[in-house]
Amino acid sequence: MPESSANWSDTPSYDYIDDLSSPEIGWEWLRRNDFYRADYTRLLRSSGDSADLIEHIRDRWGLRFPCRASLQSL
Repeated sequence: MPESSANWSDTPSYDYIDDLSSPEIGWEWLRRNDFYRADYTRLLRSSGDSADLIEHIRDRWGLRFPCRASLQSL
């Protein structure tokens, strides 16, 4: 799901939320969370063994990454 440039205070810009599934609503919240974005950026930039970082993200955010994260997923 691409990053939205919608104005947060512009109610019509968020009408699409009425049609989202629970996971999609979760993603809309998560992608705007500065702490999540920082963790995700650290994961993208990690090299070698990132098992500790993956465990941190799994525990903190309740997420599982079945494959290496990509910039397009952010």
